[in-house]
Amino acid sequence: MASQKVPLVAKLNLETAQIAWKDLQTFFANGSVLFVSDELDLLRVAEQLAADNTVIFEQWLADGKVASVSDSQALAWYESDAMLWSLVIKPWILVQQNAQQNQLVEQ
Repeated sequence: MASQKVPLVAKLNLETAQIAWKDLQTFFANGSVLFVSDELDLLRVAEQLAADNTVIFEQWLADGKVASVSDSQALAWYESDAMLWSLVIKPWILVQQNAQQNQLVEQ
C-alpha cells in the first residue's frame, strides 16, 4: 500500500494548540516568540516560515503583521492571564490572540 503524503498545512493544523502566555515566558525571554496579527492565518504564516519564503515573510515583518512580541504586549498578556493560539516552527514559536480576546482587549 502506497503511503499518502499529508499536506504540510494539515500537519501544522494538528500541531496548533492554545497555551497560556505564562507558559511561554522562557521562550519570550530568549526572543523566540513571534506575534502573528489576526489579519493573517496562523497556519499560512507557519507554512511560509517552514518553506523559508523570505520574500513574503519580510513583507509581513515590514507591515508589522508578524513581529517579535513587545515587552508591553508580554506584560499585558501576563497580567490578563491570556491564552494564545500557538504553533512551533523551530526555532520559533508563533502566537496569535483569538478573536474573542481581541474584542476584550479593545473594549
